[in-house]
Amino acid sequence: MISEFFRSSRTERKVHFTNALRIERPVSAVFDYLADLRNLPAWNYAIRETRPVTPGPAGLGSVYQQLRSLPRPMREQLEIVEYEPGRRLVIEGGFGLLQGRSIYDLEEAATATNLVNEIELEAGARNAPGGLVTRGIAHAVARNLRVLKDILEAHDQGTGSR
Repeated sequence: MISEFFRSSRTERKVHFTNALRIERPVSAVFDYLADLRNLPAWNYAIRETRPVTPGPAGLGSVYQQLRSLPRPMREQLEIVEYEPGRRLVIEGGFGLLQGRSIYDLEEAATATNLVNEIELEAGARNAPGGLVTRGIAHAVARNLRVLKDILEAHDQGTGSR
């Protein structure tokens, strides 16, 4: 299920949309894979590399730097601002030409995980996204989440991250 809400005009420079999907893997495996942001390039075609800046395992306050290839090559910084294992992960930082947050809410469903991903983006005055750009972002995120689902469901039960 994909539900999209677009608020984009010359005066309102915000983008907000939500995707929901069911992943046939335990919630702990899905959360662990998502929380290790080094996995992003495997399921997000616009990201070339994501590396931790802070030492240690992923957790609240972990900072990552990534190299993006689309919409143009650029460096971005991401930070985990909420970290509730098996329940919720919130990442803030650069998302292409926009700044924002990606919220992942997870719910256990027997041996599967119901995942809801909410995206909140805000553009600066020079980068206000138009309707077509906004829809393109939403569709790209939905496509990336389907790749994430395929990767996780293809993994052996004993592996959840790199």
